[in-house]
Amino acid sequence: MCPAQSPAPVCPAQSPSTACSASPEHEPLTFKDDSQHSAWQQAMPDEIRALQSNGTWTLVPNCPSMNVVGSRRVYKIKRRADGSIDRYKACRVARGFTQQEGINYIETFSPVVKPTTVRLILTIIVTCGWFIHQLDVHNAFLNGILQEEVYNEQPPGFSHPTLSSHVCHLYKSIYGLKQAPRAWYTRLNDYLISLGFRASIADTSLFIYSDGHDLIYLLVYVDDLLLIGNNSTLLCHLITLLNSEFKIRDLGSMHYFLGIEVTKTATELMFSQHKYTLDIIQRAGMSSCKAVDIPASSSSKILLTSDTQYSDPTRYRQIVGVLQYLTFTRPDICYAVNKVC
Repeated sequence: MCPAQSPAPVCPAQSPSTACSASPEHEPLTFKDDSQHSAWQQAMPDEIRALQSNGTWTLVPNCPSMNVVGSRRVYKIKRRADGSIDRYKACRVARGFTQQEGINYIETFSPVVKPTTVRLILTIIVTCGWFIHQLDVHNAFLNGILQEEVYNEQPPGFSHPTLSSHVCHLYKSIYGLKQAPRAWYTRLNDYLISLGFRASIADTSLFIYSDGHDLIYLLVYVDDLLLIGNNSTLLCHLITLLNSEFKIRDLGSMHYFLGIEVTKTATELMFSQHKYTLDIIQRAGMSSCKAVDIPASSSSKILLTSDTQYSDPTRYRQIVGVLQYLTFTRPDICYAVNKVC
């Protein structure tokens, strides 16, 4: 391995003086597009600073023996339940498809919470009247510690002014790496275990803390956390501990979780995926279609022939995938979704 150089700050590229101050409504596809809007100009330097302060990499000379993973920028507009813009997020994303198994990644599997577990937790909230906090982990994947030797290109537009030919030796994960979800889950799991939590046997994305009469449940879905319990003081203490290890944003009571709009009353939790449904319809190009009461006839059969094959299999799978998640609040379409699956 080539000798490492002392860590040096990555200098951001200069912002064009002609940048528009208006906030964009659409996510840019290229670096040229993002340089035209001040909102995106600010988002990417913020991301780079977060990576640097997290000790994500060290610059090292590029060696021919290294399998250097490429990188690119990805932009995302985070929206609220009503569709309004919450914040602009820019990510440095690794081109994970260039990774080689056994060299710069081994295990990639990361558990995902089960819908039945989510329903069970929500039932406990209503029936027991427990306290609830919805938490968001800022740049969750960047907290994962890598066990493999991973080298990555310097961020596009943010290369070091005098070490531009060097590459980043990654110590912590970044978005796009095949093992990033697993590395983040492992880091969070280890910390929660150190606090006295234990992972549920039925669902390893559910963590349980018990101390006498105090009972806490922590539900993990990537960077979205749901913390519920019967002791509000203990919940606040746990949030403080989590924030000392990760950058946590307390969103208060649950209102928009995993694309589900939640309205809480004294005795009920009302769920809706209205915005999510409209996004699916628009994505499928069916905004002008008429609604029907029965999604599919139980007597109809779907046969695969050369005449019925979908022209874009990738798009078909994407739409079917998002329909599966819609069944969380729409059990009436389960049969139709099962058929198209």
